[in-house]
Order: sequence, then structure tokens, then C-alpha cells
Amino acid sequence: MRLTTGFVAVAALTAAIYGVGIAVAADPAPPEGAAPPAAAAPAVPPTAVVVTVNGVAITRADLDRAIEAFLAQSRMQAPTDPEQRKKMEAAAQDQMIAEEVLYQAAQKVEPPDLDKEIAAKFDEMKGQFPTPEDFEKTLKSHAMSEERLKDLLRRDVLIGSYIKTQVTAKVTVAAEQTRKFYDENLERFSKPESVRASHILIGVDPKATAEEKQTARKKADDLLVQVKGGADFAEVAKKESSCPSAKKGGDLGEFSQGQMVKPFEEVAFGLKQNELSGVVETQFGYHIIKATGRTEAGTVPFDQVKEKIEEHLKEVAVQKQVMAEVAALKKAAKIETPTPKS
Repeated sequence: MRLTTGFVAVAALTAAIYGVGIAVAADPAPPEGAAPPAAAAPAVPPTAVVVTVNGVAITRADLDRAIEAFLAQSRMQAPTDPEQRKKMEAAAQDQMIAEEVLYQAAQKVEPPDLDKEIAAKFDEMKGQFPTPEDFEKTLKSHAMSEERLKDLLRRDVLIGSYIKTQVTAKVTVAAEQTRKFYDENLERFSKPESVRASHILIGVDPKATAEEKQTARKKADDLLVQVKGGADFAEVAKKESSCPSAKKGGDLGEFSQGQMVKPFEEVAFGLKQNELSGVVETQFGYHIIKATGRTEAGTVPFDQVKEKIEEHLKEVAVQKQVMAEVAALKKAAKIETPTPKS
């Protein structure tokens, strides 16, 4: 793993903990030679309190860290337009308030084995780096200590547990809701015609000489004679094919039109059950294709998708319920924004 990946990993984790889901487009990079942006407003001290939630202060440094994490996770540039920046900060602050009220509520229903779960998450995070030194270096570059990271993980675990036990566990989806969604969204479950096929590939490098291509073609022709003569297709594929599918006897699984290169696809869809093709040339080399199945276009049966529909409906219901829970907690909380000094 490159160190830059580690930077994003830490920032992504922080963003996940803060829950900074800000849908604000960042300004593109200014063109070379463009006039510099207008001077920013005077910097606010990092320790300055931007808002308090039931007496708990959220500082300017907390807000900046949340914004930085979001930008790193989404790979966006910080907006230079003052209005866009203002919107981003307002959204970030609102999300941090939501996190804080959830965290305060979650502390009242602390899950068992909390410390073990935090330690496991910390070890998992640390394990994403090539060496402990890389991990320490990345934390230092974010002005974050191991203890601070563990604090953030603690919040993450507590809030996740709270949502799971107080919201998700109480959300149910009735069978009739699942069926209704299916009936009203049949277009989502339409399935195009598909075929299942296996192949033997004699790979050819794009830079191969004419002689090398001729040698590969002759090998493919010889193998075609073998399988047409009764040799087991799967065994020949395992032994001779250069495609990773060789391990599965050349089986490519089921695919619809548009998923394979055109010359391969045209032949595969034209074959009958268990029919062999001739040698087919593509940019990858020479193929021998065997059709092993076909599924006509149609609608996926309800029984095959009802579990996924139920999961989707539950996820939507949980999101709505979490929003309602946050709204109720915020309404009951004492949220104060300090008056700027004149």
C-alpha cells in the first residue's frame, strides 16, 4: 500500500466517524495565470468554540478536521468561492451536531466489550499500513495521536451500536411491502437474454509478430480438432487455456450482450446448447467457444429478489428513522452558537 492510500484511509475513517455527508460541489482548480482568489476572512483560532451541544464544545479545529476528512474522502478540492465554503461549513457543523447528540445518547446504552471492539478497529486501521512507522507518520501529518484516533473510534462504535440497537433492530418490513415494491418497479427486475459459455483461449500479445500469431492460430486449430474428436473440453481448457477461467474448465459463467468483446459475443450468442464454435479471433488471441446454457429475456421472479428488496426497504426505513431520531435529540438538546465578538 502506498503512503498516499494511507492518508485517504485515515481521512475516510475520520469522515465516517464525523458523518460529514456534504453535497456541495467544489470549485475546479483555477486555470494557470488566473487572478488569485480574494483574500480570506481573518483566521479563527483553532480553539474558538463554534457551537455547544448540551455544554459540549465543538471548536474551529474540530470543524476544520471534519471538512478536511470529507474533502480527502471525496477527493475534492476545497471551494474557493466564499458562499460555497460557507455552505460546506454550515453542512459540516450540522452533521457534527447530529453526531454529538447521537453520541451523548449512545453513552447511556454502552455496549458490552466496547474496549475490545475499539482495539480491534484500531488494529485493523493500523494494519492497512505497510509498517508501524508509516502509520505513525500519517497520524502525525494529520496532527492526530493514537489516543485521539481511539477516541474517534470509540464514538464510531458507540454511535453504530446505538443505531443498531435503538433503530435498526426496531425496523421491520412487512411481506406485503416487499411484494408491492416488486409489482410497482418491475422494470428494475427485467433481465436481458443471456448465455453461459466456456472457452479455451490461446492468448496472443498485441505486439506479437505474424509468425507468433500463426503459431498460436495453429495451436488453436489443433485443440479444436481434439475437442471435436471427443476430448473433454474442460480438461483441455484447464491444461491449455491462458485465460484465468482455465481453473474452472474455461467456464465464463452467464453474460448478456455488451459484456464481452464483439467478435466473441456474436459467436457465443449464435451457438446452440453444447455447440462448439470454430476458432474465433479477438484482440486477446484465439478462442474456442462452447455454449453451455441460455436464459431468455424476462423478469426476475419475485422469490429470487425478495431478500434484496427487503434489505433495500429496511435500509431506507432505517435512514428515515435515524433522521427522525436525530431531529428529536436535537430538539431536546441545548444547542448554542457563541455570539461573535465585535
